[in-house]
Amino acid sequence: MFKWHKIGKIFDPVDFAGRPWLKEFAQAPATLLMDDRLRVYFSCRPPADANGRYVSYSAYVDLDRNDPTRVLALADGPILPLGGLGEFDEFGTYPVSVIPCEDGLRAYYAGWTRCESTPFNTAIGVATSHDGGRTFTKNGPGPVLPYSLNEPFVLSGPKIRRFADQWQLFYIAGRAWKRVDGRPEPIYKIRMAISDDGLNWRKCNRDLIESRIEPDEAQASPDVFYANGRYHMFFCYRFSSHYRSREFGYRIGYAYSSDLENWTRDDDRCGIDISNEGWDSEMVSYPHVFELNGQIYLAYLGNQVGRHGFGLAVLDGQLA
Repeated sequence: MFKWHKIGKIFDPVDFAGRPWLKEFAQAPATLLMDDRLRVYFSCRPPADANGRYVSYSAYVDLDRNDPTRVLALADGPILPLGGLGEFDEFGTYPVSVIPCEDGLRAYYAGWTRCESTPFNTAIGVATSHDGGRTFTKNGPGPVLPYSLNEPFVLSGPKIRRFADQWQLFYIAGRAWKRVDGRPEPIYKIRMAISDDGLNWRKCNRDLIESRIEPDEAQASPDVFYANGRYHMFFCYRFSSHYRSREFGYRIGYAYSSDLENWTRDDDRCGIDISNEGWDSEMVSYPHVFELNGQIYLAYLGNQVGRHGFGLAVLDGQLA
């Protein structure tokens, strides 16, 4: 069993006033290690509109490389504007994953659109930065990974990786919408696509992680880290209904693989769970594993899926 020591909540948007696009939420943290800082990208929301509807933006906070509990700077604005009328990302960019590439930095993100019979739909877009990751420009008006015959809706949660001279995109794909107390709730599973250039993708078209708590278990945020001869995936999962609660809410799971395609789930090894009290006492979710100064860290969300920011934990030992 891995042993994670919780450092605490690192960033809470309510501590930073004067940014109308950032009222609450710091969802899906994902890091970019820079020469003089650790940049953490996240997604956030301004206040709801008159009809109670939100949009979502993506931004970043810079942390001290030598002390990741210390905030150095916060983005002056969103890294990417919302899409135009009728485009797949008209109402939101959430979440985002950034990776260096030959011509700068590339961001993969979920673009949100509103629907009539269900609250939303999402597809995965790509954008490029030439100013060090402060702002990004869409590569085109449409998604780079859209819906397809076997993945008909809710493509989201992209985490971009490069292993063995290939690009890997881990993401989630919708399986069903389940009506719970008159409200449609999405069920999604973890999947992967492979590319030679990061733009043209071949979907594997199968679920990577078996369900454990129920057949309609929803899985999200597949984050893969290579260490000691194997691939380690941390992800989150929840029940299909009443998951906005301590009992049925998100938890973090774990799986390992030798080839990126065949995964063995072993949540008992995960080593992190909800706290007895405080900001992460109801749920833990959207894990992201990264290495800094010879140590392995885990960034994650707490209650209400990151409404009050994200926290860090540090691993005692190594992933093996």
